[in-house]
Amino acid sequence: MTDGTRTTESGTAPLESGTARVDAWIWSVRLTKTRSVAATACRAGHVKVNGERAKPAQQVRAGDEVRLFHAGRERIVVVRRPVTKRVGPPVAAECYVDNSPPPPTPVEAAVVGIRDRGAGRPTKRERREMEHLRGR
Repeated sequence: MTDGTRTTESGTAPLESGTARVDAWIWSVRLTKTRSVAATACRAGHVKVNGERAKPAQQVRAGDEVRLFHAGRERIVVVRRPVTKRVGPPVAAECYVDNSPPPPTPVEAAVVGIRDRGAGRPTKRERREMEHLRGR
């Protein structure tokens, strides 16, 4: 155990300290494809830790709630184990509790107002109708 790893039932995982950077953790548990995408999401304000906007270097610890808006949906997860190195999918699933709402069905996702080309900007009435369809 001197090499900095430990064996779990799913393989080896790096030893974790009490905290991890939020951008590294989001990438490590496979919520985003790359760490730079995770850092960009943090800088854009799409990541919140315990309800507060998170910068990429903000530390997360066990019990923190992380909200990530990515790929058109919101992911709400509670940190179980802070890891800093990317781990395999079975180990990643053990590192958080997913409280996200279910993804929209293809029918719900397809209810997007499509405007004819050259129709111009929507009027105030049309905009309100589109927002009503979207459920806002």
